[in-house]
Parts: sequence; C-alpha cells; structure tokens
Amino acid sequence: MVRKTAIVTGSSSGFGLLCVIELARNGFQVIATMRDTNKASSLLSIASELKLTENIQIETLDVTSADSIAEFEIYLSHLGSIDVLVNNAGLAVGGFCEELSIDDYREQFETNFFGVIAVTKVVLPFMRTRGQGRIINISSISGRIGFPGLSPYTASKHALEGFSESLRLEVKPFGIDVVLVEPGSYKTNIWGSIDRVNIREESAYHSYLFALQKQIESGKSNHGQPEEVAKLVAKIAQQVSSPNLRYLIGKGVKMNILFKTLLPWKVLESIILKLLK
Repeated sequence: MVRKTAIVTGSSSGFGLLCVIELARNGFQVIATMRDTNKASSLLSIASELKLTENIQIETLDVTSADSIAEFEIYLSHLGSIDVLVNNAGLAVGGFCEELSIDDYREQFETNFFGVIAVTKVVLPFMRTRGQGRIINISSISGRIGFPGLSPYTASKHALEGFSESLRLEVKPFGIDVVLVEPGSYKTNIWGSIDRVNIREESAYHSYLFALQKQIESGKSNHGQPEEVAKLVAKIAQQVSSPNLRYLIGKGVKMNILFKTLLPWKVLESIILKLLK
C-alpha cells in the first residue's frame, strides 16, 4: 500500500517535532521541514529510537524566504502526491505595544501568517489536482482571545483564524479540508516570550509585566503535555469523514471560549485585569 505523504513545517522542536513523530508512527511518509536542518538532531534521535527513520525525510524550508519557498516547490514537483500539510512553523513576540517596534510586528506576521500563506499556496495545486487533501493550521487559544503582553502573537493568530475560515470555503469544493487546531497552554508554549521581555525599570509597564509573569508562572503546573496536540493532529490527518473547522485542546480552553461567547466584554476584561492587579 502506498503511504500517504504529510508535510510539517517548523519540525525542529515543539509541536512540529512531535507531529512528525506521531504522523510517522501512524504510517505517513513525513517531510519534516525546518529553517536550519542542523537542528534536526533531536528529531532524528527520537525517530531512530522508535525505528521511524525510514518514514521521515528532512528538508530545508524557511517559510519567510521567497527563494526557499521556490526551491521547496521544485522539490515537491517530484513527489507523487501530498495528502496533508501541517502549518506549524511559528514564533512568539512578547511585549507591550507602546514599547514594541513596527518591525517586531512585521517579524511576527512574516512567520505566523504570511509564512502559512506562502507554503499553502505552493501545496494547494497538488491537492486540487488530485481532488483531495487536508491542511491543518496550528493556531492557538490566542487566536480567539486577546492577552496583554502578547499583541503581536495574538494578532497573527487572529489573522490566521480568519484566513483559515475563508480558505476552507474556497477549497472545500475541490475536496480539500482546512482545519484549525487551537491549543491552550502547553509546555512548549509561547508564554516564555513574556518571561524574556526586558523593559526599563522606569517603564510604565514594568509592574504590569511583573504581574503577568507571576500569573503565568503560577499556572505552569496546569500546562498540558504537548504530545496531546500531536496525537490530535494525527487523528485529524487520518479521519475518514470531513473534519470540523476548529479543534480546541487544552485544560480550560473550552470554558474560556464559552466565557467570551456568553459574557459581556466589560465583565470579561474586569476578570482578566483583576487577576493581573
């Protein structure tokens, strides 16, 4: 039986690495892409230990580089088919809007938003020609709910959500499913970007940052195991019936979305600000 082919971006660590392993474990031939293939050692070590090396191929792909995208497109032209694309490559810029530069926001969007579009545009013709395919975009609870100190990341994920909704409607008639996976707080998650924020002690946001870091630190014991997300991605990739548009995963995320849906914004913001007071 011919193996199905899956592409995973941002595979050197975190959710991407685990998605590669889980898809390979479930019989996919996985093209694990990353900007720097010198960082593939962890992935290759785990693959070797699990005897999955033959199911995984490492390829260079910088989702922010037009040249890299073009080279990857040439590589894909030699493949028989592409069944699944997991858009996982991403980064998180932390900080407060007043103290961030426009370039900080541009850097965030280049990877988390425009990078997704660039890779998707390359893959879509292959899927459309065959009349089938599945695109799984790794979003975040931050794509549904804003959080102070993370506006670049939150904005990029909100943009990804809107793009994915529209794209799903565009490509559904061609047998292609677009899916959003929306993790909450996990041990590979983006909260470290706030821990790394350095602002002047005299900054108006200094005490606010301290409160944020304290709140995040107190919640780390509740962060989930990232393997849960990888298992969900593999399940969606193999699902026979058409998958849903959105899959929330993680402790408390469904409750948070319910609160945002049901509560007036003034009530919601007062709860958040009280927690950070």
